[in-house]
Amino acid sequence: MRFRPEQHLRRPGEFRTVREQGRRLDCGAFTVWFFRPEPGSAPAPLPRVGVVASIAQVGGAVQRNRAKRRLRAVFRSHQALVPAGSDLLLVARAAVNRLTYPALEQKFTDACRKLVPPAPV
Repeated sequence: MRFRPEQHLRRPGEFRTVREQGRRLDCGAFTVWFFRPEPGSAPAPLPRVGVVASIAQVGGAVQRNRAKRRLRAVFRSHQALVPAGSDLLLVARAAVNRLTYPALEQKFTDACRKLVPPAPV
């Protein structure tokens, strides 16, 4: 599935809202912040994501860009696990670049299952 432009967190206020009002889950190689707006507000039709990689946590520009690219790719391939209208903030650490891609995918899917409980049947 494509990663559409409307699926990006862009403004500093959007990042701030996810951090201040969302839930945090440490996944080792990265941290996931999850925010779902109140049911009364009009949700976005697709989940949105923002990816952050700092010099202190990840390293130089090449490592930061690679970490962000890998996290965006994982989100793109598993965005169906994230409910529509919710926002994710993925904060990379250096271990993102050391993990194999399948291991990174597994950490992301496990995090999504922990953050979003299954719908009742």
